[in-house]
Amino acid sequence: MKLRHAISAALCVAFLGGTAIAADAVKAQDKKASAVPRTADGKPNFSGTWVRDGLGGDTFGGGKRTADGSIICIVCPPEPPAPGAAAAPTRRPMGLDRPKYKPEFQARVKQLDADQVKMDPALRCGNPGLPRIGAPDVFVQTPGQIVMLYTDLFGAAFRVIPTDGRPHRKDAEPTYLGDSVGQWEGDTLVIESVNFVDDTWLIDDGAFHTPELKVVETIRLDGDKLEYQATAHDPAVLAEPWTMRKRVLKRTDKPVNEALPCMESDLDHIVDGTSHDNAR
Repeated sequence: MKLRHAISAALCVAFLGGTAIAADAVKAQDKKASAVPRTADGKPNFSGTWVRDGLGGDTFGGGKRTADGSIICIVCPPEPPAPGAAAAPTRRPMGLDRPKYKPEFQARVKQLDADQVKMDPALRCGNPGLPRIGAPDVFVQTPGQIVMLYTDLFGAAFRVIPTDGRPHRKDAEPTYLGDSVGQWEGDTLVIESVNFVDDTWLIDDGAFHTPELKVVETIRLDGDKLEYQATAHDPAVLAEPWTMRKRVLKRTDKPVNEALPCMESDLDHIVDGTSHDNAR
């Protein structure tokens, strides 16, 4: 009988201890959520200007800094190989964090990659499209709507995205950035975009898509950082949905300047893709 009471007491202590740990975790989560700036309607407030939080992400080479944090280079040339070692590739190998295509389309992707200097619309000041354009520079948020502003290499762009539950437009013409609608799932904004033109790439290296492309973006605040990620769905050509690397942004008080006119003047001097690596 005493043993049974001892076991019962031990189980009770363990249960209460587990409950206390769980309660502490909930309190920590609630505290974190309450620290997120919010709009008048209680949604996380993305409004403001944002920049990439440091180097790395999907920039080839990851960038380099000195010991005191000064930037040496963002897209860095490869390190010379050690004596007797094989030379490092000058471009990212195909398939590394890249969309996976159905077997019958892989030859086309390989050929477009080889001909990127001639075929990539973004290298000729074209709109890179979604998701290649990435996260915006500025968010302007009001109840039921969010506006995204971009200053890209090709120029300026904007998107006006309803978040009030309305469906996609029936009369929208195909565009580079698609027809977008958003909805809140808790504190995460989920944006679905459809109705694209098909003369953009998902990213560099020949990653083409069809007009059936659908892009789903997720945006959330994590403390003072903003996390952005996009997934491309195009079952006509992709073997599986492709999710780009997460971008982490931080707020800045630096002004956003008007985008300069895009004037391409380098392509005639590029022999092949080894001298160019798209940092998107």
